[in-house]
Order: sequence, then C-alpha cells, then structure tokens
Amino acid sequence: MAKRDYYEVLGVARTASPDEIKSAYRRLARQHHPDMNRDNPKAAEEKFKELSEAYEVLADPPKRERYDQEGFPGVEKDFGPAGFTWQNFTHQGDLEDMLANNPFLQQFMASMFGGSSGFTGRAPSVAQHIEVALRLPLASAVHGARPKIELPHIGPCPDCRGTGARHGTALEICPECKGQGQVRQVRRQGYNQFITIGPCPKCRGSGRRIIDKCPTCHGTGQRRAVRRLEVTVPPGVENGTVLRVPGQGVQTPDGEGSGDLFVRIQLEPMPGIRRDGTDAYAETTVPLAIALFGGEVVVRTITGEASLKIPAGTQPERPLRLRGEGFPPFGRTSRGDLYVTVHVELPKSLSGRQKELLHEALGDASAGARRSSLFGR
Repeated sequence: MAKRDYYEVLGVARTASPDEIKSAYRRLARQHHPDMNRDNPKAAEEKFKELSEAYEVLADPPKRERYDQEGFPGVEKDFGPAGFTWQNFTHQGDLEDMLANNPFLQQFMASMFGGSSGFTGRAPSVAQHIEVALRLPLASAVHGARPKIELPHIGPCPDCRGTGARHGTALEICPECKGQGQVRQVRRQGYNQFITIGPCPKCRGSGRRIIDKCPTCHGTGQRRAVRRLEVTVPPGVENGTVLRVPGQGVQTPDGEGSGDLFVRIQLEPMPGIRRDGTDAYAETTVPLAIALFGGEVVVRTITGEASLKIPAGTQPERPLRLRGEGFPPFGRTSRGDLYVTVHVELPKSLSGRQKELLHEALGDASAGARRSSLFGR
C-alpha cells in the first residue's frame, strides 16, 4: 500500500506550527491506541505506527525541511533499509502523561519501545537485519545472476536444542517470577500510580532456570555457524541497488521470527563500456580505408564481442548503433542499445603511389590544398 503524505496522516496543513502538529498527534494517538480498539488491536497498532512515523518527521525541524523539499526520499536515510521502526521513534516523552493512569497502555508501549526513554517493561525479542555487499561483474546486469553468499549464523545449539541445559536435563521454573518471565513493581507518585513491568533478573525473561549448563554452548543455547545462501539478482540491476531477502536475517532468541537480509549490489566497471540507463556506450578505431569504403569490425560488448558494420563514408566520431546490446530495465529481458563511437585512424606516412592515387581520388580539393601549402596559405 502506498504511503500517505505525513501532513495528511496527522490531518494538519503544511504550514502547521510545531504546537499544532504535537496537538494533532496526541489527539490521534489517544483515538487509535489499543486500549480504545480492543476489538481490532492489530489495525490500531498499524495506525498508531503510521501516526508515529509522521510525527517523527514533522516534529523534527531538519527532517521536516528535508521532507518538504524532497518528499519521502529525503527522510528514508534516517530510518535505514527496513524503513521506520519503533527504534527510530524519539518522541516517546510527548506521550508520557497519557500513560500515567493507564497500565494497559503502559504495557503495550513498553512492548513496542523496549523499555527506553521513559517506558518500562519487558521488550519482545527483536529480529535483526543483515546488510552485505555483493560484488558482481557488469554482465550480471544483463542476464541476472544467482550467486551464493556466506552469512554468519547464530542458531540453536544442536546439543541442547536451544535450551542451554545439558542434553537430557530439565529446566526448573524460576522461583523469582514463578515462570512468568516478568516482574512487576508498583510505585506511587502523588496521585498517580506507575506499574513497571520488566524482565526477571534471575531468568532474564525466560521463566526457566538452567540447573546444569550445556557444555557445548555454555548455557547460551546458541551456536555460531556459517550458512550459504543463493541470492537471485534480477536483470537490469544497477550499481548500488539494495535487494531485500525476507526472513534471512538474524533469528530472534525465542525463535519466533527472523530479520531480513539486505544485499547491496556493487557492479564491477568494465573498461571501455559506459552505462546510461538501459543504453551502453563504447568506442572503436577503424583504418581510413574502412571508413572510406565500408566494412566490418569486431567490437567489445557487455557480454562478449559483436560484429559492427561500418558504412562507406563513415565520418570520424560518428556513433553507430548495435541494437539489443545494452541493458534491460529492472526485472525485464528486453535490452537497450549499444552506441559505438567510431574514430578514424589516419596513416602516418604514404608511399608515392599511394599519394598519387589519393590525389587522383580527391581531385581539385587535393590540388587546392597543395597550392595553399606552397604559398603559405
């Protein structure tokens, strides 16, 4: 679904003041938080995230200025390859008074923001993304490629199956949190009551304690390895293109999800070939005789060599076209053209007979040139 204009999301004019933007966000945040939409919390969370992304940009003067000038591309670099996430939100403090007497909303916000910037509570396992650079020959942009890459991988320990306990031994219920993985603290401040929900310090939020640690992973439940993955690079890819491979990032410790893999393509330059969109440009030098009388020469292309027909009377620096020898649009197979600029190589010296033939062929123009030379003109 296409993203909506941030001003439209918050329902404010493009000339709105910072106070008007803040007021609109707080009003809409109250309207769309899950405590007010328990019949459809997923939709409420998505709406809340859209509002928060818009507010993150419009409440920050530098980001707002870039957005006003360049649109969404002006602020994409602030969010990273995965786009806006709750880790990008820096204005949690603008919502704190909304949470003071609402324990349900406190817990919901804690689950999103991981307990930072004033929100306390147990953060869910967060999947991490991986970004790698992949260097490919320029020809990969013509037909695509399926290279294999190696990625560091942290997965469940095969000996304890991710439990962290010696194989065959059981885990005991944590006596501190009674297996809940969370501990709660209630504190009062004036007439307000704050409930702090955090991970249990004894079991680190798992709800279980290891009696006998696994000797292979030393109780971590994880083991480092290298995994090999084949990546599909479509035709038409350009230098700097970032390809997203869903679910191939770092797996969450609880095994419930994985981040994404982002592959940044680096195309190796090819000497003598220049790219401009779907077209390519090259150069070749031909002898004077071929330029005058025509012929064929072999020229280098992106994927190999091709025969280029030189018409009789070809002028120096004239570009000739080889149809279908350029680059395809992204994800397509039809290709642009290769334009070859023809340079004409003039002979450095001529025999007497060659000069006579040349004068005879050029006629008066040659004679006029000789007269000009004799009289210094």
